[in-house]
Order: sequence, then C-alpha cells, then structure tokens
Amino acid sequence: MKRVPITESSPESDQPEPANPGVQPASPDPDEDERLQADLDRFRDLALRSQADFENYKKRASREKEAAIKYANSALLERLIPIVDNFELGLEAARGEGEKSPVFSGMSMVLRQLMDFLTEQGVQPIDATGQKFDPNLHEAIAREACEKFSEGIVIRQTRRGYRMKDRLLRPSSVVVASGAAK
Repeated sequence: MKRVPITESSPESDQPEPANPGVQPASPDPDEDERLQADLDRFRDLALRSQADFENYKKRASREKEAAIKYANSALLERLIPIVDNFELGLEAARGEGEKSPVFSGMSMVLRQLMDFLTEQGVQPIDATGQKFDPNLHEAIAREACEKFSEGIVIRQTRRGYRMKDRLLRPSSVVVASGAAK
C-alpha cells in the first residue's frame, strides 16, 4: 500500500487549483454569451432548414419516380400512333374492295387490337369535331367559313390527337370555323 503525504494548507491555498494549470478560467463576458447564443440559434436554424430541404428533396424524388413509372411507355406509344394512322388509311383503301372482303376484315381486326392495346396503356383518342377549339388539345391548320358551326368550333379533324392519362401525346390537327360566309 502506498502512502500519500498529507500537506498542510496555507491561507493562500484555500482557493481550488485550476484543472489545467496553464489555462485561465473564463471570465463571464455577456457579449461572448450573446455571440455564442446567436451562433447556436443560427446553426440550429441551418440544421432545421437542411432537414426541411432534404424532406422536400425526398418528396420530389418520389413524385418524379412515380411520374417516370406512370409515363414510362409514352415514347414508345408516341411512335406507335403514326403507325395506327397509316393502318387506318390502309383500312380505308381496303374498304374500297368491299367490307365483306377478307383483307378488310383482317385489317379491321388488327386495328381493333391496336386500339385495345392503346386503351390498356391509358391512351385515349381525342375527338375534336364539333368541339370548341382548345389550343391545349388542338392544332389549327386552317380556318373556314361555315354556316353549320359558329366561330371557334372545330369543323373537321384531319389528324386524330391522343392523350395518355393526363398528358397530351399528340394534338389533333383541325380546321376551325371562322363564322358564317359573308
């Protein structure tokens, strides 16, 4: 067992000795406390803002991922639509041979399958004839005087438009009434 020597205390040594002999204890400075509190508040605000920014980023990334999944096939479907247009033109030519001909019947079946496939994918044709012209859905290629329709109404559709769910894939090309002939 080791013995520890007992020292007598002198009146000068009634003060506790600092833990680190080379470091002086901090003197209370009110300006220093205010500055430290301001820094603490600033860093706390910065941390809260960073956390909110990160939460917003996660939400935005989630929305973008959902949209990417929802519209993943849109490029393919946009390329398929002109093929459907040409197929419809071929069907009209086959109709000239007679609606009972095997070519017309076969082409009608294939067109129905194509349209069913597009419908399954959320693609819907836009029927513009007789509707009020909407620049968000229609592309006006001409204006004509017309007794039957008032001004701003679509007289005929030259190319069918399509939308996928809530997005426009292709606008309808239309001829718009300019009012009665003068």
